[in-house]
Amino acid sequence: NLIQQLSTAPVLAGWTRMASTTAIQPLVIGDNQAVLQASDDLKAQGIWISAIRAPTVPVNTARLRITLSAAHTTEDVDRLVRALSFESIS
Repeated sequence: NLIQQLSTAPVLAGWTRMASTTAIQPLVIGDNQAVLQASDDLKAQGIWISAIRAPTVPVNTARLRITLSAAHTTEDVDRLVRALSFESIS
């Protein structure tokens, strides 16, 4: 399934995938500027992932809010995983 596919994907050093069995898959980056940059970099590739930061979440736990839906395909998740592995996203 898509959640399992995403949860087993590698993440960049310093980023942490939070445990979740729901359609929302948080990826903690920590720094507000870094999460905003990652979200912008993904949007430039046509992938809409929201940046969530303080005060919505605790300070230093800014994260990408990856939301999967029944409309997403395995190929969509593969594309996201490839995009998240790019060194240009920091």
